[in-house]
Amino acid sequence: MDDAVALSGGSQSGDPYKWKAFAVIAIPLTTSVMSMSMVFLALSAIAEDYGVTLRSVTWVVVAQALTISALMMPMGRFADIIGRKKVHLIGLVIFAAGSLFTAFAPTFGLLILARVIMATGNSMLQAVGTAMIISVFPDKERGKAIGSQTTAVAVGGASGPIIAGIVLQWLPWETLFLMIFVPISLAFIAGYFFLDEELVSRGRSRDRPSFDWIGAFLSAFAVIVLVITINNPFGVSWASPFIIVGILGFVALMGCFVAWELRIKSPMLELRMFQNRVFSIGISMRFLGFLGTTATRFLLPIFLISFRGLTEGVAGLVLFLSALGMGVAAQSSGRLADRFGERPFMIFGFVILAATAFAFAFVDGATPIWVVMLIVFINGLAMGLWSVPNSSMIMGSVPPSRFGVVGALQNLSRNVGNVVGQAVASAVVVGVMVSQGFDIALDEISDTAGAGDAFVDGWRAAYILVTVFSAMGLLLALLARSRRESSEA
Repeated sequence: MDDAVALSGGSQSGDPYKWKAFAVIAIPLTTSVMSMSMVFLALSAIAEDYGVTLRSVTWVVVAQALTISALMMPMGRFADIIGRKKVHLIGLVIFAAGSLFTAFAPTFGLLILARVIMATGNSMLQAVGTAMIISVFPDKERGKAIGSQTTAVAVGGASGPIIAGIVLQWLPWETLFLMIFVPISLAFIAGYFFLDEELVSRGRSRDRPSFDWIGAFLSAFAVIVLVITINNPFGVSWASPFIIVGILGFVALMGCFVAWELRIKSPMLELRMFQNRVFSIGISMRFLGFLGTTATRFLLPIFLISFRGLTEGVAGLVLFLSALGMGVAAQSSGRLADRFGERPFMIFGFVILAATAFAFAFVDGATPIWVVMLIVFINGLAMGLWSVPNSSMIMGSVPPSRFGVVGALQNLSRNVGNVVGQAVASAVVVGVMVSQGFDIALDEISDTAGAGDAFVDGWRAAYILVTVFSAMGLLLALLARSRRESSEA
């Protein structure tokens, strides 16, 4: 490929290379997201095979979340230094090896290790995915590129539970991880022969700066402490010494991280980027957006299955509408944001997000299921409307040499927002139910007199809080102006 093309803003608008490269990158991205969403359906079978409790088997998911969150940003910076294609291919190898190891792990301890290996590869794929995709598209088509990527993510998230549900009816859970090996292997071959390092690493510094190992360790350790503390996997009281020490530990680690990053010449994360108003507002908006939207993914299955008594299959179809709405809106909002700017679509998205959150607060056992489905679909549309322009605004506010680490930081803010949102929603619902005398398992809600009313009260309180989060995101969207809009003003 001509280096001049790589240095002039990516692939030319009519160049078919950008779509071929997108397909090569999107296949493993979709597969990795699919693998994360389908494992939830396999947890019961995994627990039965290894003879562990359901609380213990949740570490299959927790270990993955911890690893991805901890390594994503260091891997993004690593890619900016050595090349994004290299990190992408190494990630594919590690991810494929981890999937095979997971399928054949002889003990539960080795299964957890296998999931860590698999998540390490996944973190590398997620860290460089956004940076590579926007690098092969012209700058004027950045929204289209991110919208297409978001659609690929939505397809992976929606298809995971459906595929897992079908497979697990006739085949053992190990089959899911053997299946993953096939598209990942094909993606490695296609990536090795087709991806051009000059194009996918557009703007990368040729000076090969040193990697900030201390910054990487501090950030990874801080994220691990935060995620474990918020997830509260041991089920301790929120006022317990474990939680207090965890919060204090996170604050101390972040203080050390900030002091170190401001001190060294080649930091892992250039914190001075936060002096850029567009960048700092964009990241804050992203965190608030996912802080609110994760409540739907977490609470809705409980509402549909444990409270309304629907089957897992029907609940999965209802949740699919969210991914469908997100995928549809992502395509249109990205392309339109390229033409008219990101801000109007972020504002519109957050208005709809707040409206659907408020509508969810009034859903109860008497609400027709078609009304619930409509709200879920519109909520998904809102996600696609605000998240794609938001990502485009963030990436447009930084130089291409930082695409890797900033793309990873975007994903990290999404992951942490999801974790915090899930913990907050859970704490609110459980807190309301316990205050009314119902400290019971979720599967006992429909069978215990009065528990359903207590759950609805908790559900309503949680969604009122989600509405507040969405309104805060809307406020930031009103204040936000992209670099292009600022230059035109």
